[in-house]
Amino acid sequence: MNILSYAVELFPKVIKYKLSFLGIIKSPLPDNFTFSVTNMCQSRCKTCNIWQLYEKKPKLKEKELKLWEIEKIFKSMGHIYFFNVSGGEPFLRNDLPEIVELACKYLTPRIISIPTNAIESDLIIRQTKKILEKIKKYNVVLSIKLSFDGVENNHDKIRGIKGNFKNFIKTYNGLKEIQEDYPNFDIGIATVISKFNLEKIKDISEYVKKLNPNIYINEIAEERSELFTKGKSITPSWEQYKKAIDFFSKEAMKEMKKSKSLVKVTQAFRLVYYELVVKTMKEKKQVIPCYAGIASVHINTYGDVWPCCILGYEKSMGNLKDFNYNFKKIWHSKQANEVRKYIKQKNCYCPLASVSYTNILCSFSYMIKVIKNILKNQETDL
Repeated sequence: MNILSYAVELFPKVIKYKLSFLGIIKSPLPDNFTFSVTNMCQSRCKTCNIWQLYEKKPKLKEKELKLWEIEKIFKSMGHIYFFNVSGGEPFLRNDLPEIVELACKYLTPRIISIPTNAIESDLIIRQTKKILEKIKKYNVVLSIKLSFDGVENNHDKIRGIKGNFKNFIKTYNGLKEIQEDYPNFDIGIATVISKFNLEKIKDISEYVKKLNPNIYINEIAEERSELFTKGKSITPSWEQYKKAIDFFSKEAMKEMKKSKSLVKVTQAFRLVYYELVVKTMKEKKQVIPCYAGIASVHINTYGDVWPCCILGYEKSMGNLKDFNYNFKKIWHSKQANEVRKYIKQKNCYCPLASVSYTNILCSFSYMIKVIKNILKNQETDL
C-alpha cells in the first residue's frame, strides 16, 4: 500500500463524515471498526481490570457472540478500511482465524490489527499462521502487536504474570520466523505508558530497538468503561507524559526514513497523535472535534455497539441481538443519534488512539501536520 492510494480512498469519506458531523447528511457507515472478540484474558495487568470479569461472573462468557452471529453482523456492515481486533486476549478465542476470514470476506478491510499479551506463544504463532493462510487471497495487511510494558521483571510485574517477558520474546521470535513467508505481515510492539513504567521509558525503547520490529507504538493508560478502570489511578499527568513522549517522538523521526510506506504513514500520524494527547490532557477538553460514532465504531463481544471503548457501556447505541444483527438499523437509530449529540456537545474528551487517528483525518490543520511529517521523511513511496 502506498501513500497515494491511502489518501485517494479515504479523502471522499472524510468529506461525508464532516457533512454528517454538521448535520447536513445522515451518518455514513464508519471506516474504522474495532471488534472485541472476547473478554477472556490470562493477564493481571495493573492498567486493566477486564480479567476480573469472568472470575466474578463466569456465566457471562456464554453470552459472547457466536461465529454465525458475527457473520450476520459483518454482512450488514459493508466495506471498512481499518479492522481492529480487541479483547481480552484475542488469541484465546479458538475461532479467531475464522472471524478474521469473515472480516476479509464481508468488510474487505485494507488493514487488520490484532494485539496480544504474548503469553501463549505456541497458540499465537499457530493461529497467526492459520490467519495468514486464510487471508492471503485478499488485498490486506495483517499487523500483530505484542504488548511490552517493561524489560524482564518489570514487564512481569506490570502485566501480573510471572514469565510473561520470556513468552513475549518467544512469541516475537516465532512470529519473525513465519514473517519471511508472508509479505503482507507486519509485527509491531506496543507499550502502555502508565504511572508504573514512566521512569523506564528509555530502557523500554532501547530494548525495542534491538528487536527491530516493523513498528513500535505506544498509548497512554486511560480510564476506560470497557476495561473497568474508571476511577483507577493509572494515567500519568500531562507533564509526565510529555517528558516520556518527547523521547519517543525523536526516536520515531529517526526511524521514519528507513520505514516502508504503511509504517511511515503510521509514524507520521503517531507524531501528531502524541502532540494531540498532550494538548488534550493539559486543556481537559476536546481539542479537535470527535468523530466517534460517525467515522469509527466499537462492537463488544456481546454485540453492544459503542461509539468508543472509553464511553463503552455508559453510552451504548444498542445491542445487535435486539436488531436481528443488523448494524445499519442501530447506526441510524434515535439512540445512536443521541450518543452522537452527547459527543458533539463536548461532554467528554480523551486521547484514545484509534479514534484520535480518525479525528486527525477529519481535521484540516492536523492533517497538514501529518503531511509535513511524511514529506520531511519521504523518499520513493509516492
